[in-house]
Amino acid sequence: MASIRIVTRIAASCEECFDLARDIDFHVQSLQQTGERAIAGCTTGLIELGESVTWEARHLGVRQQLTSKVTAFDRPKHFRDEMTSGAFRSFAHDHWFESCDGATTMVDEIVFHSPFGPLGWLVDKLFMTGYLNRMMKGRCQAIKKEAESRFETST
Repeated sequence: MASIRIVTRIAASCEECFDLARDIDFHVQSLQQTGERAIAGCTTGLIELGESVTWEARHLGVRQQLTSKVTAFDRPKHFRDEMTSGAFRSFAHDHWFESCDGATTMVDEIVFHSPFGPLGWLVDKLFMTGYLNRMMKGRCQAIKKEAESRFETST
């Protein structure tokens, strides 16, 4: 099993950051480079506890589908989405938000495991961890930029 942890400090409220992280439309916008789109389940707006979304995107040159379900939800502190079908053997993403000194610390923790036993472990170690880390850092920066621009506009 492999994991990624990304910490992002954002000059905006926890509520704003939390809602951006679960906004289907913003998700599509923030991952334009993959052609990501929601094709089933909750396909627009804010995803809620118990809801699922099926994403279609091009990763590593291959068009793929992944369905995830929100399995934990405590607005504006935490939510978790877990893969229910897709290319990984398992994939879980915890989104944490903590207010501190008028800003938000957003922590993304992803635990995943590729299929194919020992070969999957090797792929995770040599390649997949770096790929997902770069993609998620870009997404976190998109959330930061959008949340901070909304915060500046409202003040």
